[in-house]
Amino acid sequence: MNKEGEAPVISVKDWLITLVIAAIPIVGLIFLFLWGFGSDSNPNKANWAKGALLFYAIIIALYVIFFVFIFGSLAFLGSMDG
Repeated sequence: MNKEGEAPVISVKDWLITLVIAAIPIVGLIFLFLWGFGSDSNPNKANWAKGALLFYAIIIALYVIFFVFIFGSLAFLGSMDG
């Protein structure tokens, strides 16, 4: 933080590197947790990482609901045959 209490600006190059690292499957997930909950992270990057983690959690929950619905429907239809 600078003397006015504001976080330093993250450059375009730093954001590009951040996005590339976050796109790597397992490494990106680990870095999202480090950036989101690490004590030395830029607050802007920390908020972005927390938002990305929340987004991923919502997507995973929707996938689980979808697959439970699909497989439940298939099991129900399969039980009607016999």
